[in-house]
Amino acid sequence: MASAASIAASIASKTKTKKKHFVAQKVKLFRASDPLLSVLMWGVNHSINELSHVQIPIMLMPDDFKAYSKIKVDNHLFNKENMPSHFKFKEYCPLVFRNLRERFGIDDQDFSNSLTRSAPLNSEAQGRSGARFHTSYDKRYVIKTISSEDVAEMHNILKKYHQFIVECHGNTLLPQFLGMYRLTVDGDETYMIVTRNVFSHRLSVYKKYDLKGSTVAREASDKEKQPPPPEDVPQRQKSGNVQQRLQTLRIATRFYCAMKHVRDAKELPTYKDNDFINDGQKIYIDEENKKLFLEKLRKDVEFLAQLKLMDYSLLVGIHDVERAEQEEVESEDNEAEEEGESDGGVIGTPPDSPSNTLDSTKPLSPGEFDPTIDVYAIKSNDGAPRKEVYFMAIIDILQHYDAKKKAAHAAKTVKHGAGAEISTVNPEQYSKRFYDFITTILS
Repeated sequence: MASAASIAASIASKTKTKKKHFVAQKVKLFRASDPLLSVLMWGVNHSINELSHVQIPIMLMPDDFKAYSKIKVDNHLFNKENMPSHFKFKEYCPLVFRNLRERFGIDDQDFSNSLTRSAPLNSEAQGRSGARFHTSYDKRYVIKTISSEDVAEMHNILKKYHQFIVECHGNTLLPQFLGMYRLTVDGDETYMIVTRNVFSHRLSVYKKYDLKGSTVAREASDKEKQPPPPEDVPQRQKSGNVQQRLQTLRIATRFYCAMKHVRDAKELPTYKDNDFINDGQKIYIDEENKKLFLEKLRKDVEFLAQLKLMDYSLLVGIHDVERAEQEEVESEDNEAEEEGESDGGVIGTPPDSPSNTLDSTKPLSPGEFDPTIDVYAIKSNDGAPRKEVYFMAIIDILQHYDAKKKAAHAAKTVKHGAGAEISTVNPEQYSKRFYDFITTILS
């Protein structure tokens, strides 16, 4: 019988042998056309990996709301085609945002995969002060560039925001803030914040509105209503040999799969309050959903007023179920025709293309959605003129009512008169007017 000493030695020997296997690890590459996005992908992956080794605290401490982690990388030689050789990555309040992700039902590894498995997609939309937007490749998260003032404001409200999310159990129309970062490349600092996407990753939105409850200068301009020119989609060849036509069909199919949702988002103008009224638009939801929605909205705007925040909007996206079904039928007809012309050949898609990852869960019927993912979605009621799904959430909440806004209020009052429905009013007025207007659009 082996002695205890020999068994212990054997275990120790095996342990040492196993450790050797961890020396040569496969390097994860982060390829994006924009080096800044490559750095974001690298940083999020690094951050989530580091956090996985940090024990989850019983409760957050005051210092956690001031904390940050940062790393400086020099001579980063691998993947040098996409990744800068010198960069810095800073994450603000990592434990707080990890806790928020948990309260919003988001697994850290899933979050990391969404942002790092394939490069985020560029959006044509531009926010105030020229903010740029990207979406994660699976459409679940939005990445927005913000200013250093926004970062400071986020720090100002983060503790109260976190407490509010705890109290409402994550059941809110407010933005779901999931991570805030500073990226430094070539000496230039860029601040980014990640939120859950208001719109669906699979149900396309055909019309969207940005509503503030104000009527002064609140319509989309002619320029805003004009969609950008369509992407250059590979065209079918009318002549040429069979191999050339097959290759063209393969490229077109891959392109369509990868760009379908992107084009939909790009081509949508953002309409505003007066457009909503002039269109005769209404949100048709049943009494139970209306009650729940307005209760959330009331609590949210009261919270924003307490923080002296204003100038936020309700983003509304409308999915037309029958229209989407018709487009799906036409798409399937086109694919069947192309498959016939390709003599039954299988047309593949790249492993990381959205067509392979977006709908990997159980199939859903037209107009159906997973409420744990599409958390802002509400179905239209049975009496609605059309079968629709609405996506509604409050956005752009980081505007504090400061001296600049007070001056803007005074200037607009002089221009439009004291009774005009201008957007720049004090937070209490703003929240009441905003709430009252939203109640009128629900039917």
